[in-house]
Amino acid sequence: MFQPEISSFRLHLAAEGKAAKTIRNYTEAVQWFAAAHLLSDTCWTRWDQVSGPDIERWMVRLLGRCSQAYASNQYRGLQQFFKWLAEEDEFPDPMARLRPPKVTDPLIPVFTSGELSALERACAGRTFAQRRDTAIIAVFRATGIRLAELAAIRYDPEDTQRSDIDLWQREITVRGKAGKARIVRIGHQTALTLDRYLRIRARHAQAWRPPGGVRVYPHRFRHHFSHTWLDRGGPEGDLMELNGWSSPQMLRRYGASARSARARRTYDRIMADQPQLTAPAPARLRQPSRNELHPGPPPCGRFRAYRGLRMAAISSSTGAHWLPTRRPTGLRVLARQTCSLTCQ
Repeated sequence: MFQPEISSFRLHLAAEGKAAKTIRNYTEAVQWFAAAHLLSDTCWTRWDQVSGPDIERWMVRLLGRCSQAYASNQYRGLQQFFKWLAEEDEFPDPMARLRPPKVTDPLIPVFTSGELSALERACAGRTFAQRRDTAIIAVFRATGIRLAELAAIRYDPEDTQRSDIDLWQREITVRGKAGKARIVRIGHQTALTLDRYLRIRARHAQAWRPPGGVRVYPHRFRHHFSHTWLDRGGPEGDLMELNGWSSPQMLRRYGASARSARARRTYDRIMADQPQLTAPAPARLRQPSRNELHPGPPPCGRFRAYRGLRMAAISSSTGAHWLPTRRPTGLRVLARQTCSLTCQ
């Protein structure tokens, strides 16, 4: 008796271009409310008989059995349904003055270096499953994309228009909520890991591998990526673009478990008592003067040595001439004789 309106609501969401997951979640929320509460706990047979207390009793029941986030999602689905129903059939909206259940965001921990090392060891190897798991973790670490975005990545080595992976440019095209496409960047090591997986993917069938001992779920990598980006001083606007966010509120949610640790490291970097030691500047070499590069003759034509070269002064009618030599034995005698003649 409640299904015709639910089917029309599904058609309305599809006509607005809502994602398939959104359509499924909203319609399932309305179907569950009708089956588990209206048909079993009330005597209502029409949607216009539903009132605000019915919604509140259903929310109390959900909060006692499920998480706050799940109850909030169910509330959103019912809210959209009754809002649409009020506009279509001019029924009073029973949720017009209600407030959604309060949700306390849990602190999702980021990965420690030990956990990441354990994941790498668990996936190390050359089999198909090992290289596949290594590639999945590498992409999650490098991009922080959603699980659905990872599963929707296409690869066609023959047709670049149908492939979302560009190893040479180190880019992956992903499609987020409502089919919104964006390009994410990966590092060189992640590109090599993907290349190893794609090579073995063309030759071997998929095989099963038991999981490791670290508690892992794909969305945890998204929190870890956001934490790493912010911890290294990455701009918040660029993080929103890379993660496909439209609301700045997501910046406070993702990586929140390590927010205090980031703040302490920032404090140590900015408010350090001791100045940072810097390496002394290298001493500048003094340029030799022109006289040092081209020395003139010593007074009276006497013999002297300049910069390791022994010079002989020979007096003639035109003046003194300088002759460099490395064997001054015979020239030394000649210089002494010349000096004795010119100094008389």
